[in-house]
Amino acid sequence: MSSEKATAIVLRVVEFSETSSVVTLFTREFGKVRGLAKGARRPKGPFESALDLLSLIRVVFLRKSSDSLDLLTEAKLERRFRPAGGSLSNLYAAYYVAELLNELIDDYDAHEGLFDAAEATLLALASGESVADALVQFEIVALREVGHLPTLEACANCGGDLDPSGRVSFSQLAGGALCKNCRAGQRQVISLSSPVYHALARLSSGEQPTAPLEANTYGELRSVLNHYWTHLLGRPPKLQRWLPTTIS
Repeated sequence: MSSEKATAIVLRVVEFSETSSVVTLFTREFGKVRGLAKGARRPKGPFESALDLLSLIRVVFLRKSSDSLDLLTEAKLERRFRPAGGSLSNLYAAYYVAELLNELIDDYDAHEGLFDAAEATLLALASGESVADALVQFEIVALREVGHLPTLEACANCGGDLDPSGRVSFSQLAGGALCKNCRAGQRQVISLSSPVYHALARLSSGEQPTAPLEANTYGELRSVLNHYWTHLLGRPPKLQRWLPTTIS
């Protein structure tokens, strides 16, 4: 077994015994890591209460060569996640980030860009920034990192030109926008308004937003992303229903 060091976000903690826990981590260096933390539930255990959900930690673990759990040996707390003012909306949004990371990333599949985006999103949510803007930007980065960013600059089916002046057809199965010729006969197609299409296209291109999302745009964009995640994951994310559908 080799000893590894990593920076990690705690995605999940499950009781294993009276004194130990099984912990799922998203590490910057190695991707998702699942390990047994012996003594983690003791009041004065070896992990100094660092293994809290959404905490940013420095961890040392022994990497197993088989399919068994890795063994966590040390964890040092860098930062806990505490939303400003105890905001439940920001808390549920952070849980949603953890759920997506847990579902999307395979064991030992590193995505440094996604880790940095997740850390920045949790910081934004902890400081009380808009749930709408923070989540949508994170979701676009996540889709890009795992290779499912929708095609929006041209028809996802034929590569032809789109007409973004009116409503644009978005196909979950094709993975992007469809021209009028390719729309016929397609299943699981959503109709996007022009503002939502343009907002999604700007975000997908990596362009930084110059202004917060408008209420109507966010509501429709949230619906599009909810349907797309449901298609990609094969089920709706469990915490999807707790996300705000409007901007207050």
